[in-house]
Amino acid sequence: MEVSGQFDKLLKAAKEASLNAYAPYSGYKVGAALLCRDGTVFTGCNVENASYSLTICAERNAVFQAVNAGFRDFVAIAIYVDSDKLFPPCGACRQVLAEFNPAMEVLYANRAQICRSNLESLLPQAFTLKS
Repeated sequence: MEVSGQFDKLLKAAKEASLNAYAPYSGYKVGAALLCRDGTVFTGCNVENASYSLTICAERNAVFQAVNAGFRDFVAIAIYVDSDKLFPPCGACRQVLAEFNPAMEVLYANRAQICRSNLESLLPQAFTLKS
């Protein structure tokens, strides 16, 4: 599957998902759109909690929804934060994504910038089933 042609669609879905974020503590509303090899897209948003360790990031929210629906073959993810700051996925999200595809394409964006990378660059030597 050609991933590059899907990035506009993924970024739009991530932006839409960010509108549902619950972020009263950080103020950063984040949305993610996860692309499966068959073209199916799952979205997620961040959901914060007063007990910070119970917060779920948008990326993991999307992955967990996909896994719950029986999907595990992911090729790309787009992440959008409604901010002037640009944030790549956090370490925990990188590790969860690498569980399913350590070479996954990653697009992360804010109001003004878009960055493209992959998990191999963002999380070298990740723990995986093959490690």
